[in-house]
Amino acid sequence: MNSDQSDLDFLAELDDDQRLAAEALLGPVCIIAGAGSGKTRTISHRIAHGIETGVYTANRVLALTYTNRAASELRSRMRDLGAEGVQVRTFHSAALSQLQFFWPQLTESLAPKLITNKLPVLKDALEELKIRGSDEDLRSIASEIEWMKYGLISLDEYQNLDRPNIASFSKDKFLEVAGRFEAVKQQRRLADWEDVLLLTTGLLRNEARMLAHVQQQYRHFTVDEYQDISPLQQSLLETWLGDREELCVVGDPRQTIYTFAGADPSFLTGFIGRFPSAQIFELNRNYRSSQEIVQLANRVAEHGELEAVRMFSSRPAHQKFSSSLAEAKWIAETISEAVQSGTDLGEIAVLARINSQLEQVESELTKRGIKCQVRGTGRFFRRPEIMQAMIALRALQTSELTEPLFVSVSNIISALGWSSRSDGSEKWLGLNWFVEVLEEFSGDVSLDEYLRELQERERSGHEPVMAAISLATIHATKGLEWKLVFLCGLNQGYFPISYAQTSSELAEERRLFYVGLTRAKDRLLLSSNSDKPVSEFLSFVS
Repeated sequence: MNSDQSDLDFLAELDDDQRLAAEALLGPVCIIAGAGSGKTRTISHRIAHGIETGVYTANRVLALTYTNRAASELRSRMRDLGAEGVQVRTFHSAALSQLQFFWPQLTESLAPKLITNKLPVLKDALEELKIRGSDEDLRSIASEIEWMKYGLISLDEYQNLDRPNIASFSKDKFLEVAGRFEAVKQQRRLADWEDVLLLTTGLLRNEARMLAHVQQQYRHFTVDEYQDISPLQQSLLETWLGDREELCVVGDPRQTIYTFAGADPSFLTGFIGRFPSAQIFELNRNYRSSQEIVQLANRVAEHGELEAVRMFSSRPAHQKFSSSLAEAKWIAETISEAVQSGTDLGEIAVLARINSQLEQVESELTKRGIKCQVRGTGRFFRRPEIMQAMIALRALQTSELTEPLFVSVSNIISALGWSSRSDGSEKWLGLNWFVEVLEEFSGDVSLDEYLRELQERERSGHEPVMAAISLATIHATKGLEWKLVFLCGLNQGYFPISYAQTSSELAEERRLFYVGLTRAKDRLLLSSNSDKPVSEFLSFVS
C-alpha cells in the first residue's frame, strides 16, 4: 500500500452505508447498489481496506467484472489506492488465461484457437448444409447459440423448449445449423468465448490438481454486476469457490437488462437463500443525477427508491416531432448549441433502443461537422488498420520475441502509419490505442496476456473513448454517465420493442428505460416522433 494512504483514509472517503459494506470483509456479502450510488468506490475501498488490515493478501484477491471497461476502471481505482497486486478481470479473460495455462499441461498441445466472431464459421456451417442465410440470419443464430450456452442448455434440451423461430428457420433447422457449427469448430480446433467458459469449468472440475492450484491462488472473490450473471458464469464461479464462502457480490435488480442473453437475476435476488449467513447491504444514495431525474427514475423502478444527493435541479423534458428526421435535426441543433456554450463533446450522449434509430442523428451531426462515435457496434475493430495490427500481433506468437514487447508493438503500428507524435487523425488515435492498452499494465506483461486483453476488449466492445458525441444503444451504456443525455425514439414498437410481449419481457424493457434515464447527470432530454405512437413509458414523465 502507499505509505501516505492510511486505512482510515479509505473508510473516511465513504458514506455511512458504503462504509458498513466496506468493513464487512469476511463471509458471504451481498451489496445491492443503486444507479450512481458509488459501487465501484465501495468495492475498491473494501478490497484496499482488507489488504491494509491484513485480512486479504493482494494477489489472492480476484475481482470479476463483465466488461473490460469496468475492469479497467476498477484496476485504476486499485492503483490509486496502492493495491496493484489485486487481479481484476472479466469472467472471460480469467477463464481464457486459465485455459491457455492448463490445457498444454493436460494435452501437450495448445488450447483451441479463439474466435472472436462466430459469423465466418457459421457461414461455413450453412454452406456445408447447403442452406442460404443472410448476415442478419447469421447474427440471429449466433445470439441464440450464445443464449443456449450461457444458460447451460444442450441441443437436446433446447428441442423441448418453447422458443420462437430464429430468423426464417424452423427449430429443427436451427438445431441442425447449431450442431454443424459446433462440429466445424471441433474439426478446426476452434473455440468461441462461451466455449472458453465451458472448457475451463470442465477442465477444473475434472482435474483435481489444477483446481487445487486455482483455489490456492484465489481466496477472496468480488463479482460486480451480479444481476447479469448467467448459469454458465455461475457454474465457473462455484468451481473457483469450492466449499468456501469468501464471496462479495454487487448488483442491482433494477438494472437487470440481459436476460435475453442468458442472464439470471435470481442468483442475486436469491443470494441469501444460498448463503443464509450472508450480510446484505444497500446503497441507494444517488450521487450522479439531478433531483428530478432521480424522481423520474424512482417512478419507473418497480422496487426500491434512490435518494438524490445532488441539490442541482434539472427537470427532464419531452419533445415530440413530426418525423424521425425532424427529431434528429433537433437533437443535432441542440447539441451544437450545447457545444458552443462550452459543454465538452465527451459529456454528451444520444441513446436509443436500437442502432438504426441513431443513423439519422449521426448523419445530422456529421453535416454540422460535429464529431461523433457510435459505441457498441464493433465498428472500431473492423477498421482496416486495427484489423491489420491485430493480425500482425497474433503472428508474433509463432516465434520467440527478440525485443521488448513495447518495441514490437511500436514497430507494427508504425508500419501502419503511427508515429510517436500525434497528428490528431482518427487513424493515429486508433493505432495509438494499442500503446494505451499496453501502458495500462503495471510491470512486465507477456505477449499472450496482452493479446488476451485485446481480444477481450473486442468481445466486450471496449473501444477507445474519443473526444466525440457518444451514440449508443442503452445496452452499450452500463457503467457510463454523461452530463447531457438525449433519449430518442421513444415510440411504441421501439421502446418497448415490438417483440417484447410477455410480462417478463415488458418488465425488462422498463428496466432498460430506467438504465437509460440514470445515465444522465445534469440534463435529460426525451424525444419521440409521429412515425409511431409514443412510448407507454412516457406516462412516467410528469
